[in-house]
Amino acid sequence: MKKDQMLPGRRAVLRIAACLGAALTARLLTAGQAQTPGSPTPPPPAEGAQAAIRAGVPHKPSAYRLQPMTEGAQPRYRRPLPPVRKAPILKMPELGRTMVLTFDDGPHPDYTPGILRTLREYDVRAMFFVCGEMADAHRDLLREADDDGHIICNHTWSHPLMTTLRPSQIRGEMGRTSEVVEDILGTAPLWYRAPYGAWNRYAFEIGSEMGMEPLAWTIDSLDWETPGTDSIVRRVLDGAGPGAVVLNHDAGGNRSQSVAALRRYLPLLLDDGYRIAVPHR
Repeated sequence: MKKDQMLPGRRAVLRIAACLGAALTARLLTAGQAQTPGSPTPPPPAEGAQAAIRAGVPHKPSAYRLQPMTEGAQPRYRRPLPPVRKAPILKMPELGRTMVLTFDDGPHPDYTPGILRTLREYDVRAMFFVCGEMADAHRDLLREADDDGHIICNHTWSHPLMTTLRPSQIRGEMGRTSEVVEDILGTAPLWYRAPYGAWNRYAFEIGSEMGMEPLAWTIDSLDWETPGTDSIVRRVLDGAGPGAVVLNHDAGGNRSQSVAALRRYLPLLLDDGYRIAVPHR
């Protein structure tokens, strides 16, 4: 037999070895493509992780990995702060032939429900400047007024004369009221009114810091003097005009005259072509 001739069995062994070598080479090339060039080989799972895998326990995602998903979320909208005024807003002529009804000092269980019923009957909205201690004590009434679409505003916590208070006390009176309103309704007031209409520089500055505009009035119904229902009705009708803001009360004393007067003058204002509305910010 010549040297270059090969037995059949030897040729078969060499072919098997060649096939094994090709398969190993292909496997190495595939593994190299799956790994990014230059990246380190990932370490094997820790002993605890290996035990969890063997036990079939699902792997919990890292909290850190969830952070990038929340980082792209839009920030909560923040309303720009109003300017620091030197005087309160008195009327709203931009509303046209519209008047604004406001009620101070409540809510009160003896008087606020009657006022809400009348406003609901004529489908009009009003502004309620609430005292924090009253709002905290009568939360259901505050929610009822809010559900009817009325604007809930800040009238301090305990109705003090703010011009006699230190800035820290003013901040406490107004801030505490805004906090309780936000706790009950989910949103803080955007309007405030100084008790007795007594404003000062600190009240304007602190109100602006809290995101509120100061609103006074153009028509004082004098219902707080309990002058009689006829007198209250007459004062409101005599002062009626485009953009007028009417001061009424639903607490702070016996307000049965205020409740009765509203039932009389509200339909007369509507019949005279006035629209009753609230400002929006």
